[in-house]
Amino acid sequence: MTKVALVTGASRGIGAAIARELAAAGCRILLNYRSDERGATEVRDAIAAAGGEATLLRFDVADAAETAAALAPFSGDGDGGSVIDVVVNNAGVVKDSPFPTQALADWERVTRTSLDGFFNVTRPLVMPLVRRRWGRIINIASLAGLVGNRGQVSYSAAKAGLIGATRSLAKEVAKRNVTVNAVAPGLIDTDMLKQIPVDDLTKLIPMRRLGLPSEVAKLVRFLASDDAAYITGQVITIDGGLA
Repeated sequence: MTKVALVTGASRGIGAAIARELAAAGCRILLNYRSDERGATEVRDAIAAAGGEATLLRFDVADAAETAAALAPFSGDGDGGSVIDVVVNNAGVVKDSPFPTQALADWERVTRTSLDGFFNVTRPLVMPLVRRRWGRIINIASLAGLVGNRGQVSYSAAKAGLIGATRSLAKEVAKRNVTVNAVAPGLIDTDMLKQIPVDDLTKLIPMRRLGLPSEVAKLVRFLASDDAAYITGQVITIDGGLA
């Protein structure tokens, strides 16, 4: 690849792994983060040390005005300017609690990051892809958006909405050679699971282990490639057989 890829929420975990994997495939990375500058800088430096190129792009995907300002240089036709070829909507937050005790602020933070964030990031970047007749939009959903989880009504709702948006947008832009797919990870070894006993989790998984961020990243790399040109509107689970 000799493309430019935007990865949101790329300072750690799955997003960081995706940024490194796409850089290894030859993409120039726009590495988005909201507040973890240290983590984002470490990912950028690791990409550079491996011979890749990454630029930090700080904005909160849940903030429509802030996102629009950050992406303005990339939202035109790209003639003589910058173009984003691959959009990876990975940014997400978790605010778990039983639904009767869910605070409105927590509900809004979760849904605005995953679902509004998809809208804020993707809408200004779609038409440049359509005009150029090539693009990849990859949304990082979750198994929770397909089957639900106790204590995760907000997160499941946000990810289910993202899955619906993926399938609908795919139909709108398919004829212009722009693919839109979702990846739905199961239990992946990231900071989100640090407070939960791993032994209890792995008993639920037929493969008896957590997934690795690098395994999710390799799937994203494939979906971003020319080899995946006839795959669109799909939700691909990567969960060790859990679903």
